[in-house]
This record gives sequence, C-alpha cells and structure tokens, in this order.
Amino acid sequence: MAYFAKLGTGNIVENVISINNAVITDANGIEQEQLGIDFINKLYNTNDIWKQTSYNTNGGIHNNGGTPFRKNYAGIGYTYDETRDAFISPKPYNSWILNEDTCCWKAPVAIPTTELENNQYYSWNEEILNWEIINGKA
Repeated sequence: MAYFAKLGTGNIVENVISINNAVITDANGIEQEQLGIDFINKLYNTNDIWKQTSYNTNGGIHNNGGTPFRKNYAGIGYTYDETRDAFISPKPYNSWILNEDTCCWKAPVAIPTTELENNQYYSWNEEILNWEIINGKA
C-alpha cells in the first residue's frame, strides 16, 4: 500500500489515506508520487495538497531495512516541514527539543537507563523538567 497525507493550513496533516501501489507505479515499474496525488485529487474531485508518507519510517529509519522516507510516518496533527522534507509530530512538551537528524522530539534530560532495566515505568514531568517513576515496578 502507498500512504498519502493531506496537508491543510500551515502544512498540518488533516488526513492520511492508503491507495494501491499499482496506482503510483508508472509503465517502467517505478513509483511516482505525482501519480498518487493526481489519482487522489481526481477521486475526491479536489486540488488538495498531498504528500506521500512511509508507514514503515520512524526517526529517519525504515523498520524493514528499506529506504526511509520523509523521516516519519505522517499522522493527523503532524506538520510537514518543506525545508527538512519531513513529517514532525506535535511537540509533546515545551521543554523538548527537535532532533534535526530524526525529526523526533527529545526530552532535555535522558530517561534513566539503569532503572529501565529493572522494569520501572517513567513519565516526563514538565514542572520539574525531569523523569519520574510511576507505578513502581512492572
């Protein structure tokens, strides 16, 4: 399946749909994003802005070893950044920083790893700008 994200005002993703790969494959067997865009706009009788997105791409890595595409799979509410050619999720907390390589948000303090090995659950606390253990052990 090929996935496409509909962009609205401010390049915010409003919808994500899937179409058959055959729709975006040209006569030479090469996938062409524009074929999908044309198909979708004809199907819905619109001139909306669509960008192809990869279901298997997260943080600039393709989960199945393929070529990563636009850093992250688009979700409703994500932003498409033209400069980075990437989909970026909404910022989870004001203090978090965008990792330019992955286009994923990162806490300003790394999550403790020793406790993670002991099956602790953590939650980010924006008031203290640090991780807190929740629910004790798993």
